[in-house]
Order: sequence, then C-alpha cells, then structure tokens
Amino acid sequence: MQDINLSRVDLNLFVVFDAIYREGNLTRAAERLYLSQPAVSHALARLRERFDDPLFERSGKGMAPTPLAKAIVDRVRVALQELESTLGEGLAFEPSQASRVFTLAARDMMEFIALPPLLANLQQQAPNIQLRSLRVPRREIMQQLSSGQIDFAADVLLPVPDDIEHQPLGREAMVVTMRSDHPLQNTALDLAAYTSASHVLVSSRHEGPGVEDFALNRSGQSRKIALRCQNYYAALQVVKDTDLLLTLPQSYARQMQRNGGIVIRPVPLELPPLDIHLYWHQKANRDPALMWLKQQMLTSLAGAMK
Repeated sequence: MQDINLSRVDLNLFVVFDAIYREGNLTRAAERLYLSQPAVSHALARLRERFDDPLFERSGKGMAPTPLAKAIVDRVRVALQELESTLGEGLAFEPSQASRVFTLAARDMMEFIALPPLLANLQQQAPNIQLRSLRVPRREIMQQLSSGQIDFAADVLLPVPDDIEHQPLGREAMVVTMRSDHPLQNTALDLAAYTSASHVLVSSRHEGPGVEDFALNRSGQSRKIALRCQNYYAALQVVKDTDLLLTLPQSYARQMQRNGGIVIRPVPLELPPLDIHLYWHQKANRDPALMWLKQQMLTSLAGAMK
C-alpha cells in the first residue's frame, strides 16, 4: 500500500467503499449513493490503486470483498461515522427536512409490535427518513453497533461492553395460545395438560431447548415439540389450524388475537419475563439525529409493549 497522505486522498472514496461492501453490487451501490455506475466504478479503480488490491472481486452476479477489504471495513466504518458525528455536533436537527437512513436490529416480535407505531410517528414528523430493520445474530449485535453497521438494536437483556449504552423498554410476560375451538380452550390449562399437548417452538437456532423447556426440565418435566420454526407469525398460522400450543410473548399474542382464531391462556409454570432493551453505541450520543430517533423509538416501543 502507498504511503498515506490525507491531503491527497479523496475521503469520499471510502463512502463508495462502504456502499459497495454493504450492497455487494456496483449498481445497487450507485443507487444507494445517487451516483452513476461509471462514477462508482471509477472510484473503485482509484481505491484499488491506492491499496494495491482488488478489494472486491466478481462472484456470481455480485462483488465479494477480498481479505484486505474484510480486514479494513470496520475501521473505515468507524472513521466515517466519527466524521459524520463530528460534522453533526452542535448542529440543529430538523426532522421534517432530514433524509437520512437509519438501521435497527430487531427480531420479528419487535418488528411486529413496534414498527407500526414507530413508522406512523416518523411519517408524520420526518417523512423523508428511511428506516431499515434487520435481523442480526445476538453474538454480532455489539460489534455491529460499534462499527456503525447498525444504529440501534432492540432485544432481550444482553451483556454489553463499556462503550455500549442501553435502556429498558419493558418486560414481556409469556402466555400460551391455542386455536379458538381447541379441545382445551374451555378447561383450565394446568401443567399436566400443557405437557401432554404438542407444541410449536419458535427459535432462530437450529436446535436446543426454549426458555419454557429449561423451566420444565428443572421440575423434571418435558414437552413434545411437533414443529420448530423461525417466527411467531408462521407459528400462529399453524396453531390456528391444529391442536398445537404456542408459548410466546404477551404483546405479540394480544396483537394477533385481534385477528381472531386464537385464545390466550396463562403459562402453567414459572417463567421469567423477557426484559427488552434498546441498545446504541456511545458515539451516537454526539449525533442529534440519532438522539432524536432514540427518543422516538423509546416512546413507540415502550408504548407498544404496555
């Protein structure tokens, strides 16, 4: 790599680098940056010359990062976010005029509960803001907050490093759902009936017990899992057409009960509630736009979970 001389480096090249890395495609990167594809290709050529490395190589219909690109991407993103925060410090943020893109890491439960009120609020106050909701593995959330790949995350209580801040949104009790004409719907759902029934387990993991199974195992009990799937919406559609039971967060169950077809019962065993928190990196505190969005999220998400 050539000697570094920032006075001779176009820092916009790193904005292009980040866009290509995120999109994996020159055309989509150009659309993201509102540039022509030749302009993006020219910027990539200059970066390749600067680093003496291809940085991205064709893979199928996209562009795959080289080992060097993977090695520098986090530092590039942190530097870009620091520059953006520096430029934003002390500047008033006007939501009605803003056109930024923000990224939230959230699982399907939080998307279902929180996005409708949040987007209704954003459309009124900041109609040109774009919000992206992604599913990020929990083990990667803190790293992606630090690198700027995501701005916020809404998830259960997690261990955090010193540079990550968080605030509670609410506590979610767990409940049991079944179809409205289920054989058990007119009887008290006790532990014997619960463990005798077949269940749906929602999990992003390929295998392993759910929180309900840990509680059952502690008392020497177990249950039969007839279906393991990835999201609660699909699980509830199965519950509506079968005798399977589904244990899930109360807010989600109440929202889906409005559509009819299911009833809600208390879980007949001691389950700890889910503590849901909003997470962000400390550097976000210096960005008025992120702090404004944080407040909208705290209001919308906390309100939706009541």
